[in-house]
Amino acid sequence: MNIEIANRLVNLRKANNLSQEALAEKLGISRQAVSKWERAEASPDTDNLILLARLYGVSLDELLRTEDEIPMPEEAPEEKEDTSSNDFAKEWSSRGGNENADVHIGKEGIYVQKDGERVHIGWSGIHVESEGAEDVHIGWRGIHVNEHGQSGFDREETDGWDGIHIVENGKEVFPGEKGWYAEPKLRFPTALIICIAYLAIGIVYKAWHPGWLLLFLIPILESLITAVKRRNANCFAYPVAALLVFLSLGLLCGNWMGWIAFLTIPLYYSLVSFIRDLIHHRRWKRQQKKRQKEEKGHEL
Repeated sequence: MNIEIANRLVNLRKANNLSQEALAEKLGISRQAVSKWERAEASPDTDNLILLARLYGVSLDELLRTEDEIPMPEEAPEEKEDTSSNDFAKEWSSRGGNENADVHIGKEGIYVQKDGERVHIGWSGIHVESEGAEDVHIGWRGIHVNEHGQSGFDREETDGWDGIHIVENGKEVFPGEKGWYAEPKLRFPTALIICIAYLAIGIVYKAWHPGWLLLFLIPILESLITAVKRRNANCFAYPVAALLVFLSLGLLCGNWMGWIAFLTIPLYYSLVSFIRDLIHHRRWKRQQKKRQKEEKGHEL
């Protein structure tokens, strides 16, 4: 590009109190592209020229006016558009991708399309779609895989699920004919039994107070069952248990020194974290020793 036009682009940008980063953001391109324009190493394409003229409030003639004679080459060089999308396409190609893929980078995310295959990486997650093949969607609601119109599941061919197993929030999820579903499990009706016990105590013994303390057992027992199933003591609602101890001692025994139980809350979680890390460390050491033995065996 002509150096005179490049200097005019610099002056117009500074006159509008814009940095190269701010201008690039308004145009939806990279800062490096703006820098190349202003160093006369590259030329804006038609769309960017129109955007620049509108942004600066000048006409295209005024923007491109030059006193130098414009040479007319026999073959006009192919215009090279330097945008973030093209940079991504080059990087895609260098890593084994197809340079003919349609790549677009914008506020909604990154779009890549080639031969009917589409990839979208955005705020809602990662979506991979292909015609007549697998569709994969990874988002806030989990992972969804559809294969030939089904969810990785065909009763007639596989007579069961195809081995895909996803754990979401501690629940086992399997592919079904109409989508993903969680494995149905029979859970002990802890809340129902405790509520019935509270009503029975209130009706028979008129102990509505402090019988309501039984309701604290619902989150305590539920979290205890979850902690045992997942083998993770962090799942246990220890603060609720400490609150139950405090209220029970105060209401039933008149001893309000039970507040000491709250001091054990950080100690509990610190101890649990230490034990968990210790177990993982020992497991890692065993794996390292096993790997070293295997390497020595191969050397012999």
